Formats: sequence, structure tokens, C-alpha cells
Amino acid sequence: MSGLVEKSPSISMSIKATTSPAPTASPEPLVEADAHESPTKINNMNVVFTSLIAGAIAGALAKTAIAPLDRAKINFQINKETPYTFRGATLFLKRAFEKEGFLSLWRGNSATMARIIPYAAIQFTAHEQYKKLLKVDQDRSTNIRRFLAGSLAGITSQSLTYPLDLARARMAVTDKYSGYRTLRQVFVTICRDEGPRTLFRGYWPTVLGVIPYAGMSFFTYETLKREYTAATGEKKPNTLFSLLFGAAAGVIGQTSSYPLDIVRRRMQTIGINGRTDQYSTIILTLQKIYREEGVKNGFFKGLSMNWIKGPIAVGISFSTYDFIKEVLRDIVGLQSNAKE
Repeated sequence: MSGLVEKSPSISMSIKATTSPAPTASPEPLVEADAHESPTKINNMNVVFTSLIAGAIAGALAKTAIAPLDRAKINFQINKETPYTFRGATLFLKRAFEKEGFLSLWRGNSATMARIIPYAAIQFTAHEQYKKLLKVDQDRSTNIRRFLAGSLAGITSQSLTYPLDLARARMAVTDKYSGYRTLRQVFVTICRDEGPRTLFRGYWPTVLGVIPYAGMSFFTYETLKREYTAATGEKKPNTLFSLLFGAAAGVIGQTSSYPLDIVRRRMQTIGINGRTDQYSTIILTLQKIYREEGVKNGFFKGLSMNWIKGPIAVGISFSTYDFIKEVLRDIVGLQSNAKE
């Protein structure tokens, strides 16, 4: 601005005899600069907004689709006395249906939705921003940056929504007669009986687990999409391939982080259903599980269920996100400005 102000006297002196366009010469760059900056800012806001909306919808659809399987998995994860079998998981869901009705299969899903909608919205949006920050798309050979962008997105979203994850776990392992009836009751009861710090019990194994999970999930999905477009020359994979790539990402991500998922569920559900096990730290929990249950029956208990629900959930999540994001950006005219 100061440069424009200093130049204006010299301009008027050099063309004093002509008297016409001198007063309007200096404001023109200001008008052009404002016109250039405003759409950019608006476009950036719309990119974030469309990512948030698409992520929220994708997360809600994915988690609702696999909610019954998720409830069965959590119950086996926290119960060291009952060995996991797929038949046992099916019988658990059958008993829940007979005792509490069809909707009981989605018990705890309200807590899941309260968590997954902001979680998925933040995760997908953060992933796009971390990709820009780390310049992932500018250096195609840097795989570690692609992994790091996914891991950071997972840490960000998990940290901002963690108490809701704990509440969801508490509701999933109790029935509506002897346990928590509402999400509000979970928070009130925990704060009253166990203290507010309990809302973050199991946070560290969760964060440690989300690093390989989110990192490998996003890395696998983005890598498969990149290889597909390079091999076919198409701009993006169709819905079927997006589902398949997401399913592959789900299997790899879930398997890489599963032992820490067991640890966090044990720590989150201390004191529930008469459980008095003291899973107070990550190390003590790992030692206790290994000593009493072993590696296969302890750290990988219920993994086969995850190999079913994981690919379904992640496949739906990634493909839905890409589809809705493209639709929304077409609507607001960002298809040319929102390239990843």
C-alpha cells in the first residue's frame, strides 16, 4: 500500500498537461488484487466445508452399517473368560435380539453417531490439510509423507472426540436394563462415580493404535487409487473399485493396530458388568493379557470379525466420501479448484 501512495504524486506531475486518466491510474491494482484474493479465500472455505460434510455423511453410513458386528466384537474383546468364535458372536447377537429387540443390535449407536460424525468430518478434512502441508502430491516418491498425513489426521480426530468413544464402548457392553440408557447418563455417571479423568482412560493406547491404523488405511487407499489412475489413464476409480480399495485399506489398517484396540477396550470398560480387573496402564494391560490369555486368544481376539466389518466400514467410508465430496464440489463450482 505504501508504495502506491508514494508513486501517485510523480504520476500526476508527469502527466499534468493531459488532465484526464491520472486520478484513476493508481486504484486499478487494488481492485484487481481484491478480486483475485476474494474467490481464493471463498474457494478454500468451500473446500473445507465440503470435506466436513462429506466426511460426516461417510462416517455415519459406514458405522451404522456395521454397528451390530461392532457391538459383538467389543463384548468379546473385554471378556477374557469367553473365547471368541464367529458362531459365538452370532449367538450373542441372536440373544440380544430375543431379549431386547431388533434395535438392540444398534445399542450404543447413538453414542457412535455422536462421535463418528465429528470424528470422520475432522479426519477427512484434516487429511486433506495435512497432505497440503506435507506437500504429498508434489513429491510422488515420498511414501512416508502419505503415511504421516493419514496418521496425523487420525491423531487429530481421535484426540478431539475421545470421550465419545469411551461412552460408546460403555453402552455397547451393557444392556438397556442394567446399564446406561442414554449418552448423557454415561457422562453423568462416569463423572460422578469415577471422576472426569476417567473420560480419557485408554487414550494413549488409542492414539498409539490410530497411528498405524489411520496411516496405513489412508496410505493404502491413496496408493491404490494412484496406481489405478496411472494404469488406466482414468481421472479416478469408479465406485466399485473405490469400495475394493477401501476394503483393502480396512484389512491392512485394522490388522496393524488390532492389539492396541484390545488394550484400549479393556482400559475403557474397567468396572463394567462387575469387572474389577485393574488395567491401569498400557504396559500392565499388555502384560496381564499376555500372561492370562496368550498372544492369539488375547491380542488378536475377535480379529476375524474385524476382517468382515473392517473392509465393509472402510470401503463404504472412503467411497462415500469421495463420491459426496465430488458432488458437493460440483454444486459449488470447485471441481477445478479442489484437486488433491
